Amino acid sequence: MLAREVLAVIDQLGLDHLELTCLPAELHYYPDRIPPALDKAIEKARGDGYRNIFVGYADCGTGGQLDRICEKHGVERLAGPHCFAFYQGLEAFSRVEEEDMTSFYMTDFLCRHFDAFFMRPLGLDRHPELIKDFFGNYEKVIYLAQTDDPELEKIAKNAAKLLGLKYERRITGYGDLAKGLEKAAEPVA
Repeated sequence: MLAREVLAVIDQLGLDHLELTCLPAELHYYPDRIPPALDKAIEKARGDGYRNIFVGYADCGTGGQLDRICEKHGVERLAGPHCFAFYQGLEAFSRVEEEDMTSFYMTDFLCRHFDAFFMRPLGLDRHPELIKDFFGNYEKVIYLAQTDDPELEKIAKNAAKLLGLKYERRITGYGDLAKGLEKAAEPVA
């Protein structure tokens, strides 16, 4: 879910010595599957000779299990409970998380893949009457924009309209992702 953004930050910061390996974005449907997949990916990377590994995941609903895998392998990960927090910056997120409790966050990735991640898997394309069941407790869509892309904003606005929610856009850029990648790029002592 972060590949495009990670590559953009690597390019912006000139960190071309970093290599990116991705796990399937669909794991976010099943957060309990993220830690074992990460465990295998780290073991493979170590087997391939990589010494310095940085995990480009926040907790992502794993309930701390991701941290246990990181501790097991002696690696660090992006700080925060989820990408919505680090895109806003952890300090900024901590100031708004209570008032955002009933907000449905969207990112550039989720705008690009709204149909593939929400409409089709939830059956909303075939059964729009289920929208209230899935989104009835939300009050607004907050689009955390990493880029200034009018097409993505149009998708986010249309999603809010479709879901019957208010709309808000926050231009976040890459938030704390850049700090995390800079940390990952630091030489190991």
